[in-house]
Amino acid sequence: MKPRVTGILGGMGPEATILLQQRVLSKVQAADDADHLPLLIDMNPQVPSRIAHLIEGNGSDPGPVLADMARGLEQSGATALAMPCNTAHHYAAQIEDAVSIPFLNMVDLSVDQAAQLLPSGSQVGILASPALRKVGIFDAPLNRAGFTAIWPEDEDRMLGTIRHIKSEGPTGAALSTLSDAANALSGRGAALLFVACSEFSLLTRDLPKSVPIIDTVDVLAGAIHSHSLTR
Repeated sequence: MKPRVTGILGGMGPEATILLQQRVLSKVQAADDADHLPLLIDMNPQVPSRIAHLIEGNGSDPGPVLADMARGLEQSGATALAMPCNTAHHYAAQIEDAVSIPFLNMVDLSVDQAAQLLPSGSQVGILASPALRKVGIFDAPLNRAGFTAIWPEDEDRMLGTIRHIKSEGPTGAALSTLSDAANALSGRGAALLFVACSEFSLLTRDLPKSVPIIDTVDVLAGAIHSHSLTR
């Protein structure tokens, strides 16, 4: 039986979408091309800016565009959907309402994984866009698990680093900023860190490991692998 096909709402940003493909690829023990998992990818860098809409308040709503992408992927044969952009999960309900196939929610899945590692009452540090804190994307699932989120204190520096990675790639300067933030969060009591921005996921492998780290793109790649091979 052929693997099931996951549709990817991509382009936010393009390099993060490619990173998800690489992480899915790494989940497979393949002897030939045919052993790898099929993906349908809508690489749409023209999705309206999530930062402009959620933080700056002057951008178009990405929700309708994401819903259209979801419908197109379902019509093309996808049996589940995934989206390697944490901030865009603010629009998850619009995506889910547009289709009849499951949406592999990387936020919920990552919190579920943290709940297997930490006792209730733990603090979880979030390396992410300030938009996630502003609109509470992680708050409800973390609260249900009995966790408290803590965030980097210099939000402008984090946002600037995301923009830097989008334009310059995962540079040494970006790694330095992210490493400083990771060390500060663990120093403030974080028992675990989420890398919860797909631009930051480009640097996860090089971050200091003073506490466990869950990269939400890794979690999503695992969910895609599981969905594809479920009979």
